Amino acid sequence: MSEKEKYLQDLKEIKDMMSRSSKFISLSGLSGISAGVIALIGAFLAYRFVYTDQLFLGYRSITLTQDKALILIGLALAVVTLALAFGVYFTGKAAKQKQQSLWNEQSKRLLINLFIPLITGGLLCLILLSKGFIGMVAPLTLIFYGLALVNASKYTLTDIRSLGLIEIALGLVSIYFIGYGLLFWAIGFGVLHIIYGIVMKIKYGA
Repeated sequence: MSEKEKYLQDLKEIKDMMSRSSKFISLSGLSGISAGVIALIGAFLAYRFVYTDQLFLGYRSITLTQDKALILIGLALAVVTLALAFGVYFTGKAAKQKQQSLWNEQSKRLLINLFIPLITGGLLCLILLSKGFIGMVAPLTLIFYGLALVNASKYTLTDIRSLGLIEIALGLVSIYFIGYGLLFWAIGFGVLHIIYGIVMKIKYGA
């Protein structure tokens, strides 16, 4: 190896070291897969509960009573809680394998930048739900989730940014086909998470 090649190799190693120290790189593919499976189960339960006596591929129209709204909110919270629990578990295992702490400055920055758009979108969806704009809820959750991923991607693996952009695009398409919100929600939070998790597992072995 020439002196120049050795110098370039040293620079690459320093750059990689700085990147690892400034980014949280212990995301787990299994956390994405588990989140996707949980989301699909939640979407199926919501579908069975809300859409009764309608064609499976027909245009969805519902009248959401207060009781139904509360049940759906409870179901959504259960899905989020389970997905987060599995995510923390699998990400913790990945961090341990890479000898990286699960809770450090990198993960703090990641979570702060992730939750600002998520909380904003969640509050907006609750307001819209209370005003009767039911059809906007599913598309907006996809859009704000996508924005959250793009915002957080600066502090973790760049693959997150690609997933976020796809979620945003899917949310915009969902607004156009507003009667199929639950179907798009299942694709965005279920199918895309599973695909993302598989890709992460293959690419990084996590």
